[in-house]
Amino acid sequence: MWKYLVLLVYVSVRSVFAEEQWLLVNITQGPVRGRLEDGVYSFYNIPYASVPTGTDRFKAPLPPPVWLTPFNAVDRKIVCPQNWRDSKEVNIHENCLVANVFVPDTEETNLPVLVNVHGGGFILGYGQQSEFKDIVRSRKMIVLTFNYRLGVHGFLCLGTEGAPGNAGLKDQLAFLRWVQSNIASFGGNPDDVTLAGCSAGSGSIDFLTLSSLTKGLYTKTIQESGVSIAGVGAQVDPIEYAKSYARFLNFHNVDDLNSLEEFYRTAPLELLVSGVDEMINTKNVNILFGPCVERDIGQERVVTDAPMNIIKQGNYTQVPRIYGFTNMDGAFRLPEFDTWKNDMNERFSDFLPAELYFETEDIREQVAQEIKQFYFGSSPVSEENILAYIAYLTDVLFAVPTLKSISTRIETLGDTIYLFEYSFVDEQTPSFPHTDVRGANHCFQEVAVTDEDVTDRTDEYKQMKEIMRDYWTNFMLTGSPSNTNSPLPYWPPTNAQRTPHMSLGRHIELGTDIIKDRVEFWDTIYDKYYRGPAIFSSNS
Repeated sequence: MWKYLVLLVYVSVRSVFAEEQWLLVNITQGPVRGRLEDGVYSFYNIPYASVPTGTDRFKAPLPPPVWLTPFNAVDRKIVCPQNWRDSKEVNIHENCLVANVFVPDTEETNLPVLVNVHGGGFILGYGQQSEFKDIVRSRKMIVLTFNYRLGVHGFLCLGTEGAPGNAGLKDQLAFLRWVQSNIASFGGNPDDVTLAGCSAGSGSIDFLTLSSLTKGLYTKTIQESGVSIAGVGAQVDPIEYAKSYARFLNFHNVDDLNSLEEFYRTAPLELLVSGVDEMINTKNVNILFGPCVERDIGQERVVTDAPMNIIKQGNYTQVPRIYGFTNMDGAFRLPEFDTWKNDMNERFSDFLPAELYFETEDIREQVAQEIKQFYFGSSPVSEENILAYIAYLTDVLFAVPTLKSISTRIETLGDTIYLFEYSFVDEQTPSFPHTDVRGANHCFQEVAVTDEDVTDRTDEYKQMKEIMRDYWTNFMLTGSPSNTNSPLPYWPPTNAQRTPHMSLGRHIELGTDIIKDRVEFWDTIYDKYYRGPAIFSSNS
């Protein structure tokens, strides 16, 4: 058990213990020690908040523990409850809200700060699934990663006192507040914090930046393959999703909200995380448990309205942003192809985005056939047109929602946004099944920035990693991906017509009309049928 004691000191000390070099830092909770690893001081698994347990498990996080004696911040591989593929690799723990801080070996202070929010569809993942020590070491900046509650544990949204919703986002908010309180002790600048993430990490950032609660907690964002609508957007119908998943877990008294809440508050967490496929492999591209629009029950709310409403009303803080996606983001759904191709041919309307609303079933079926015709022509979905399958899922999950969000932000407040499409492939990139075509799969652009063993990779790929790191670092340092001293092509902001964008492929060049025909097609669909997520009424 943690000892709840208080110590407030703000001095960092470099010391040598047992022939290893450690950095001792005093944060608001007490002293912590990080070890020098490959030129980077690494602090792992520092508690930044505490998870309420028992029947309070879905509530906002509690304050973190405090201590008097030095906390050895070594990697205990703590992850939040989830259906992890191999539990021996990690330490699944209910009280899982821990931070990892990576500090360069330098006497400099006031360093720029990067906070990475991990992806995983709000269902899987943990802070250290991606590492950024190369950037810390070579670019002289501080990088932080962290855990937040996932799945039902993090995103059950009943609008009740016991399960108000968005516990996982409230964890993220608590972490950003922790960063503001403590980063200066590590040598970081609390007024120069960039948020970055891919997929659900990027979606999380989109939600956070639409909340008044985060004002002043960040200065820039890098958002890759995910926004607050569509694939990693708000739950369209959180009560119905909670009922559906409870039935899957063999609880059937779902129409009594009190009984439904009691089931979730008392069921073992092992049971609640068991249906990962049920939660994430939804045909209508809306994840079963992700952020929601919270009901006002007198508590602090992160998401107070539908994301597009907030954007259109301009009720958010402007900061410089990088937004983008890969040219074949939808390829991550290839494992479902053999099943979904048949389901698409039988009833394509099941695969329409859940945020679209149709007055009648006839209209829904008519629109579904128009969309199917646009992507697949008169042919059935099959191995012969698997690239159209990838394109469809790229568009509805990531590309079109990103471009819609960008246009709306620029039209509303004139945001400074740098748009990209990442399409780099080399001879080592595998081709897609049934084709000889290669493309950039989901979150390949983030992988190009993270640490990885490139010993056996092509020189082209190694060069691409440096290009990505240079653009991203320039942005973190200046708010623009371009630098007058850089040999890289100049990258200007985009406009409401999504022009220009930076094409990050085998050739680095500015482009226009990004997926123009596809996004224009979807503009007409969204203009007619987009409704967005359900919003709790005051008396619901």
